Amino acid sequence: MIKRTIKKQILEKMELFPVIVITGPRQVGKSTLVVEIAKEKKYKYITLDSLEERKLALQDPKFFIESKGYPLIIDEIQYAPVLLEIIESIVNKYRIKNLQSNGLFILTGSQTFQMMRGVTQSLAGRATIINMPNLSNNEIREKKERPFLPLLNNHVDAEIEKISVDDIFQKIVKGFYPEIYKNRNMDAYSFYSAYISTYVDRDISEIINIKNKTRFHDFLMLLSSLTGQELVYESLSKNLGISVVTIKEWISALETSELIYLLKPYNELSITKRIVKRSKIYFTDTGLACHLMKIYDYKNLMVSRFAGQLFETYVFNELRKGYLNNGYPLDIYYYRDNHQNEIDFILLNSGSLHFIECKKGMLFDLKDVKAFNCLSETKYKIGESGIICLTDKVYSLKKDIHVFPVLLI
Repeated sequence: MIKRTIKKQILEKMELFPVIVITGPRQVGKSTLVVEIAKEKKYKYITLDSLEERKLALQDPKFFIESKGYPLIIDEIQYAPVLLEIIESIVNKYRIKNLQSNGLFILTGSQTFQMMRGVTQSLAGRATIINMPNLSNNEIREKKERPFLPLLNNHVDAEIEKISVDDIFQKIVKGFYPEIYKNRNMDAYSFYSAYISTYVDRDISEIINIKNKTRFHDFLMLLSSLTGQELVYESLSKNLGISVVTIKEWISALETSELIYLLKPYNELSITKRIVKRSKIYFTDTGLACHLMKIYDYKNLMVSRFAGQLFETYVFNELRKGYLNNGYPLDIYYYRDNHQNEIDFILLNSGSLHFIECKKGMLFDLKDVKAFNCLSETKYKIGESGIICLTDKVYSLKKDIHVFPVLLI
């Protein structure tokens, strides 16, 4: 079984909060992890995927909780959000009596609007929310994972494996859902075909009413080809013959289901007039994006026009996982102005801006990062920056700009 970095964060939060809410897309390993924690910590465990349990929870939520006892793990809580009010009352009773309430409940669920509204309303001040992504490359490789910053001193002594470009692109096509790595008989094509019909269609249908699933699948296919690109609603509307209102509704549903991430443009008053104001879209799993684009072989991907976009999507997701898994906030943006100057990622950390470019090659010079100069007027300090690429060693272009192997993120 692959060890999940985020487990340490969950165990730490159990000592600090009465309720831990673990959210994330379907099939990222939430249930597997909480079952593991239930065995180790002697928690009672129940899943609302069971129709019998769900029916009881909805009919008599107070009896349901009391009959199970606690500390308790409830899997798929979004099927019975009414339980949140009962959990709130139990936590309040423990607090009034000065009893130890931390770690009483662990809840998991997909981040549906109804569930999150219930958490924020009923459990404000009582719960912490932990967002669980799919597997990271470091978890698969059994390497220590930490949030990445392009600081030379952080990586100067790092052990760097020789990078296989084939291996990176194989993983991009394969994706990072645990089932593909756990089940040796499961190939990526079969997994994603079932995932789309079983989970994507069902979950999106729970959020919005999709009348024409064929057209929705056409939308998914077109959207996947835009991963790593600016999101232009009007262009999607024109190509698909669907209203902008519907496109925005579908995008919102995918974002709520955490199948996509919308990266905001960097913005300061001094540069507002010249920057692009649209978000960039990233699929949160490269394997799903490849499947939707009908790219099933990594060699086909490597020679396709989508290779750069999917490499950038891979880098973005690995950056994000490093922060999510370790419980650190990720303050990340991109920059593009009306002169077509672009910086792939801008990290704001401890009052400093760090610029990151993603490149498929290995050897670069300062011309490749000239866009970094566009933010010289920023009110923040400009920290060390760099290029993440397919090199197998760290090297510097100048004192504060370095080149990093992709395996370091």
